[in-house]
Amino acid sequence: MIEKGKISALQMSLMIVPTIIATVVLIVPAITGKYAERDMWISPILASLNGFFTVLIVYKLHKCYPNETFIQYSKHIIGRLPGKVLGLAYLFFLLHLCGIICREYADFVIVSFLPKTPMIVVAGSLIFVCAFAVRGGVEVLGRAAQLLVPLFLLPPLLFFLLIPDFKFENIFPIAGHGMIPPILGAIVPQAWFSEIFLISILLPFVKDREKGRKFGMITVLFTMFILVFTNIVNIFLFGATVSSFNYPVFTAFRYISIGDFFEHLESIVIALWVLGAFIKVAVFYYVLVIGTAQWLNLSDYRPIVFPLGFLITIFSIWVTANAQEMGHFLETIYPFYGTIGFTFIPLLLLIFNLFRKKLKNR
Repeated sequence: MIEKGKISALQMSLMIVPTIIATVVLIVPAITGKYAERDMWISPILASLNGFFTVLIVYKLHKCYPNETFIQYSKHIIGRLPGKVLGLAYLFFLLHLCGIICREYADFVIVSFLPKTPMIVVAGSLIFVCAFAVRGGVEVLGRAAQLLVPLFLLPPLLFFLLIPDFKFENIFPIAGHGMIPPILGAIVPQAWFSEIFLISILLPFVKDREKGRKFGMITVLFTMFILVFTNIVNIFLFGATVSSFNYPVFTAFRYISIGDFFEHLESIVIALWVLGAFIKVAVFYYVLVIGTAQWLNLSDYRPIVFPLGFLITIFSIWVTANAQEMGHFLETIYPFYGTIGFTFIPLLLLIFNLFRKKLKNR
């Protein structure tokens, strides 16, 4: 096996939670609020259904090929040549997504914190740090997630300091315009929930694999809870105007002020959020590196870590012209782009695999 390290199912879960949450909590509430308005808290519940469905698909495929990743077992299901073509398409898909995620990080940091810093410096420095974690292997990433994710999850607790500013009447009437607005608001976040697909690359390196499905479900459930809680806070603070903010969650932290000494917490929040962004980029980066090494039948993945890191940095600059274009892509294209790659194609593979096994048994 190309990766000798092992992680626990809990560590796998901790790696995936920020992988989904880190960018979705910044960008998606404004998009969801545009469609669902005061019912935007319902949308993550509906969107999570795709996450649960994707976990079942990935785990069933894993049970059929327990020691192989998606890149490896796809050629057993659809044939060697088509499997290689599908694997190559997925590697470009993951490279493109790595560039998008890195660009989201760079845009947010530059707009909020470092307005005069060149884009390539912000993106390149993150990839450079992530490269060392990726070279360390899955165990290093698992331990980093175990250490950093609890810190990353601290900011939601600070929302309780905003209770004096809450307008609880903003949430009423619930479903005043029916269920269509929350359903439309769920279209975008469901694509983020489909990113749970990444466990298909991590499961072969999990020690207690029998717990893989349970922790996959827990990951989706916990992520849904965080997004529902975040959206409710946004409704209490901003009401139906939440869609007018580019980063409503970040804006909410600027409201925190206790006395004259406990305020301007956004800098602390950015520092803690960067930890989550680091885990997200590192996990996508690692999946890309492992998948590439397996596709090329390499005996060691470490020599390609820095070359792929360079490509990710270039993609992060090339992938979009500006933040507005990125927002348009995430709102209109990514819900279909991500869902097709992370849920629909694995579903087709599972169906094809079951059909092939039935024919073989006959």
